[in-house]
Amino acid sequence: MAEHLASIFGTEKDRVNCPFYFKIGACRHGDRCSRLHNRPTISPTLLLSNMYQRPDMITPGVDAQGQPISAETLQSHFEDFFEDIFEELGKFGEIETLNVCDNLADHMIGNVYVQFREEDQAAAALGALQGRFYSGRPIIADFSPVTDFREATCRQFEEESCNRGGYCNFMHVKMIGRELRRKLFGRFHNSRRPMRSKSRSRSRSPRPLRRERERERERDYEPRGRDRRHEDGGGRGGRRRSRSPPSAREGSEERRARIEQWNREREGKM
Repeated sequence: MAEHLASIFGTEKDRVNCPFYFKIGACRHGDRCSRLHNRPTISPTLLLSNMYQRPDMITPGVDAQGQPISAETLQSHFEDFFEDIFEELGKFGEIETLNVCDNLADHMIGNVYVQFREEDQAAAALGALQGRFYSGRPIIADFSPVTDFREATCRQFEEESCNRGGYCNFMHVKMIGRELRRKLFGRFHNSRRPMRSKSRSRSRSPRPLRRERERERERDYEPRGRDRRHEDGGGRGGRRRSRSPPSAREGSEERRARIEQWNREREGKM
């Protein structure tokens, strides 16, 4: 029984716990939901509810003064907001994911999800955000159960085929430009590179030993062409060098016999 309950936890078959709150950290029924919302006491992910306010929130494509607003202006406004949040929350630790919802439903509009590398970093950020304001509005922050955003995002929206539009119950994540992403997230990746370079240098350390062994082999090996040149009297001016021909390589038994002979001759002289 316990294994069955664990296997259906957070799914549609679970009649006790809310699957949408478990996957997305937000439910359209709110506190009136018939299923439980298990709020985590610690998590690497924070939810900043309804924090991002679009300039055309009332009427799409039109600002608060009733003037038409271009897509480029909307994107620039969003990227300024994204950079502000990233710079402020990045003071508390390494940010792995920062997602802003582009949904229109009340329980998801403008939601900001920030996932830190460590739970204590998220706890420090949560403590610092208590009582803070952004753009004249209070920041409502809390721990979120979301740790895998692949289960929380709408796949049809990524493929531009979601027929529910902005009222979809899964995240429609608003994207930033490639340059801004490289600028913000690249600083954390660059801080890890020196550790990799050290490991590479260690893997290259045996190379000098290989070169030394190759040199020893070259010293032990004499090319055949050099022997022929000495035997034929070759060289500059046809002179023959007074150099004894190289002897054949001796075996281990012959070397031992020669060493014993040298020792006997040395003892006889003494």
